[in-house]
Amino acid sequence: MNKTTLVIMAAGIGSRYGGGIKQLEKVGPSGEIIMDYSIYDAIEAGFSKVVFIIRHDLEKDFKEIIGSRIEKQIEVEYVYQELDKLPAGFTKPEDRTKPWGTGQAVLCCKGVVNEPFAVINADDYYGKEAFVKVQDFLKNVDTYNKENEFCMAGFVLGNTLSDNGIVTRGVCNVVESGYLSHVEETFGIERQGDVAVGKDGNGNPVTITLDSSVSMNMWGFIPNFLQELEAGFVDFLQGLDENNTKAEYLLPNVVGKMVSEDRAKVKVLRTDDKWFGVTYKEDKQLVVDSILDLIAQGKYPNKLF
Repeated sequence: MNKTTLVIMAAGIGSRYGGGIKQLEKVGPSGEIIMDYSIYDAIEAGFSKVVFIIRHDLEKDFKEIIGSRIEKQIEVEYVYQELDKLPAGFTKPEDRTKPWGTGQAVLCCKGVVNEPFAVINADDYYGKEAFVKVQDFLKNVDTYNKENEFCMAGFVLGNTLSDNGIVTRGVCNVVESGYLSHVEETFGIERQGDVAVGKDGNGNPVTITLDSSVSMNMWGFIPNFLQELEAGFVDFLQGLDENNTKAEYLLPNVVGKMVSEDRAKVKVLRTDDKWFGVTYKEDKQLVVDSILDLIAQGKYPNKLF
């Protein structure tokens, strides 16, 4: 049975959130942040290590507010996502200020993560079921399988919408065997009666059933994937238009490309838990209320750690 690691992407500060580091917003009755609930669920599910992806300028606050508490619960390591952390032969464009994206973030774990691992966003609440299912997959996966079998938590679209604005979601096309065929990045999604409406990558209107599976960036990978990320990042940088200072190397795109080339299979692990996160400032109260409701149901103690 494999040891497993939880990788938490915490290097980004939410541009839509309107000031403040949204990953560090207190939402629990004892000052907990969303990340604390993910870590609690991961420990309960059987993960044995947490790796935080942060930026050097966040390090002091991050370790004081989060690391010092979490290190008492589980083994913790840190890796750093920086704009100038690039493969040999590449330098950061002078006017580049936007991070390189989730693909580069996870690539920063190379050399630190050598076991099957899950990846999540710091500012999303995923629910207990997703952690149990991903952990169950990872502990039984062939760690260095040549098949490149990964997994992804598939959330019900209707359980991931915000009442305070439109959202972007990766809508999953899942074949009968439960594997991912492709992810359609869909923008401006909002509920409209019994369905959701949004726009595809070309700006065309689309209607999506509320029962559709969507990706919320909760993945399960084997260590080989980090080598794929490394090779893919070189290709991404080589193909970059020098005037494009905002293009990102994104995890779903890397996985999608591997799937389309028959170089990977992704098992979609359907979860019915309600996802929530702080996309907009108005979302915070909903998160606070949702956490209190879960505590009332006995799913969490009043004080986590």
